[in-house]
Formats: sequence, C-alpha cells, structure tokens
Amino acid sequence: MLFTHDTEVALASAVGLLNTHPDWSGDGESLPDVAALDAFYAEWGWTGRHDRDEAELRGVHELRTRLVRLWELDEVELVSETNAMLSEAQAVPQLVRHDEWDWHLHATTHDAPLATRMAVEVAMALVDVVRAGELQRLSRCAAEDCEAALVDLSKNRSRRYCDGGCGNRANVAAYRARQSAQ
Repeated sequence: MLFTHDTEVALASAVGLLNTHPDWSGDGESLPDVAALDAFYAEWGWTGRHDRDEAELRGVHELRTRLVRLWELDEVELVSETNAMLSEAQAVPQLVRHDEWDWHLHATTHDAPLATRMAVEVAMALVDVVRAGELQRLSRCAAEDCEAALVDLSKNRSRRYCDGGCGNRANVAAYRARQSAQ
C-alpha cells in the first residue's frame, strides 16, 4: 500500500467526484440532482450529515469546480490551495473509529456540511501526496478522447488510463494497428 487506506479512499472519491464534472465525464453532467448526489454519497461510503437538498448539491458542485483546478496545479500552488481548504474548514485533525473503519483521521465534525467534509478529506489526502513527493500520481486519462481524472495507486507508477475502459480500447487499437502492419 502506497498511502494509508483512508488517504487512498479519499483520493479515489475525489477522482469519482471529478469525473462527474460535465467537462471531464465525457457524458455531460453526472451529478445533476439530489438523487444523483444521494447515490454518490452511498457509493463512496460517506457518513455523517447529509441534507439531501439543492443547497448541499450546489456546495458539492462548487467543491468539484475547485477540485478541477487542483488537478492542474503545480506543487506550490497545490500546497497553497490545500492549506486554504483546511483553513476555511477550520480543520482540526482527530483520530476516530466508526462503522467498519479502524483508527483514521477526521478533521471536521460529523455534522459539518457534506461539501466541507469532502473538501477536508481531499485536502488531508493531498497533504499525504505532497509529503510523499507523489504529486505525479494525480493525472488525467491518457486516451485521446477522454478527459477523466485518475489517481495512480500502482506500485510502479504505470497507470495511464481511467476506469472507463480507455485502457482496453487503447490496447485493442494498438493490437489492430500491429496486425494491419504485418
């Protein structure tokens, strides 16, 4: 394992949120309404306050727009933005244990707004990424027709494609090109 389990989950969840963005998903807006946010909340195992209203959806959309910018920043800019996110949320890291999770860090209260908790989880994960000197693990899909975000958690830093089947399509295209060249 490259990072702690909660860091890896937070990074994967951030990628999941980023890939709901209309410019990154390839399918338009993938988080269009409260019902879609409910499904996202359940899929990624979020706990704590969940208001299930338009205001919460707007907050998550605003966070998502902020995360889009994060994926494009250099290290110094990313550190500044990460620190800003933690400061705005008045993050105070604490060890907690709940549900099926063993001891891990939370830096907001259980009843903080969902977008705030999401922002802090991502910021805390980015702290680990920066401290480990692994910023290059945050990238975009290498497929020419895909803009999806990805986090490379492979041991050898070899992941180039998102989870949307782009790697398979690229491999099939390369195979067909080799076969036609023979």
